[in-house]
Amino acid sequence: MEEKNIGYLSHNIAVNLKRIRKAKEMSLDVVSEQTGVSKSMLAQIEKENANPSIGVLGKIASGLRIEFSKLLEPPKMDTCMVRAEDTLPTKEVKNQYTVWTCFPFEDNRVAEITRIDIEPQAAYVSGSHGERTMEYISVLEGEVTIEVSGIDYAVTKADVFRFESDQEHIYKNKTDQKISFLVFLVDGR
Repeated sequence: MEEKNIGYLSHNIAVNLKRIRKAKEMSLDVVSEQTGVSKSMLAQIEKENANPSIGVLGKIASGLRIEFSKLLEPPKMDTCMVRAEDTLPTKEVKNQYTVWTCFPFEDNRVAEITRIDIEPQAAYVSGSHGERTMEYISVLEGEVTIEVSGIDYAVTKADVFRFESDQEHIYKNKTDQKISFLVFLVDGR
């Protein structure tokens, strides 16, 4: 697990260093001169072939006149494809339901997107998602029945359903076919 986190940091540093350097229209030679870090080390960092020390990262941040955290933060992604079958489920109960968190809440985001599959005649109970959180449901396959405040709402592919999810709610599959739907959680804070 620790190696995976190090890999993410190395990737973040590589992508961010290259992006910042190019945005400032600086060559590796110029960055090397301004930071005191060798050109070969900078190239290795950008290619994810080196795990720079905190001291080296400090020199880079200082020389580029950026906050240290700008090198470590997850890089901005213009596009991202998530295939549920290629990811591990967030929650799973065999012969009942499977939940995948496709796009989790992040510091700079206000929404989370989850895919839920529910087997025939099964249900999934969800707790509150917090005050002022709105939930939007869009069905991919079948018909999901959502119980909110003791009332059942049937949602099909032709519908989009919204409710305040600051309370327990239940997703039910009352059919004989597996259903699949997307949940969009929007933080209204």
